[in-house]
Amino acid sequence: MTVRLTQLTIYPVKSMAGIQLAASELDTMGLRYDRRWMVVDSDGNFITQRTHPQMVLIRPSIADGQLQLTNSRGERHPVPGIEEAEGRMQVRVWNDHDNAHHLGSETDAWLAGEIGVPCHLVFIADDEIRQCDPVYAREGDRTGFADGFPLLLISEASLDGLNDRLEKPVSMIRFRPNLVVTGCEAHAEDSWRRIRIGDIHFRVIKPCSRCPIPTVNPRTGQKEGPEPLKTLTRYRRRDNKVWFGQNLVHESGGQLACGQLLEVLETG
Repeated sequence: MTVRLTQLTIYPVKSMAGIQLAASELDTMGLRYDRRWMVVDSDGNFITQRTHPQMVLIRPSIADGQLQLTNSRGERHPVPGIEEAEGRMQVRVWNDHDNAHHLGSETDAWLAGEIGVPCHLVFIADDEIRQCDPVYAREGDRTGFADGFPLLLISEASLDGLNDRLEKPVSMIRFRPNLVVTGCEAHAEDSWRRIRIGDIHFRVIKPCSRCPIPTVNPRTGQKEGPEPLKTLTRYRRRDNKVWFGQNLVHESGGQLACGQLLEVLETG
C-alpha cells in the first residue's frame, strides 16, 4: 500500500472558502495562515456556516501575508494587518475564550453587508496560545480558530465510499479537510494512531464528528437538505454522532507538499 498526500487546503477565515495549495509550511498552529482569521458577533462569539451558509461564497486570498476578501460578485476588500488593528477583543470558539486583534470597523461593515448581521473580523496572533482540547491532546498542542485541532485528514477512498451510496455525489470540499490522501482503503485512517508525511510526524488524535456544514453547497452557499449526513448516519454513526475524517496534531514544523508519501507508524 502506497499512500500519498494529494490535496492541501487552508481556510484562512473560519467558515469561508478554502485555498488549495501545492505546498505549505506548518507552524505552531497548523498550516500557515489556516484559520487565523474569524468572524464574530458583537459579543465575540464565533459565526460560521452553521447559521450563515453564505459565508462559503466569500473567497480569501493572501499575498505577502496580507488578506484580501472577494465576494460572489467579484468585489474585493483588502483587510488591514494587525499593525492597523483597532485593539484586541475577547472572542469565543465553543468553550474557549481567547484574545484576538480586531481588524477594524471598515472591514466589519463590508462583512456585515455580505453576511447580513453585525460582525467583527479578528485575527489570532502568534503570541496567543489556544490549547487543543486537553481531553485528547497534550499540553502545548496549539491551534488557531479551528474547532478543536489544527489539521483534518480524509482519504479519497472514504469519500468514494460515501459517494457510492449517494444518489448525487458530493465533493471533498464539503468536509473542509486540510489533508487529502490516496492509496488506502476507505476509512483506513480510522485505525491510524501515528503517521509521517515527508519528515513530519503526526499524532492521529480522534475522529471528526460532523456538524451540518457538509449539507451546504459550497458553490451556491445554500443548504441542500439532509444529505450527505443522512447517508453517513446509516453507516458512520457511533455514540450518537456521525464521524468522517481524522483530527491530527503535528509534532514539528516543516513543509508539506502534494505527492509526499504517508507512512503509517502506529495503528490501534
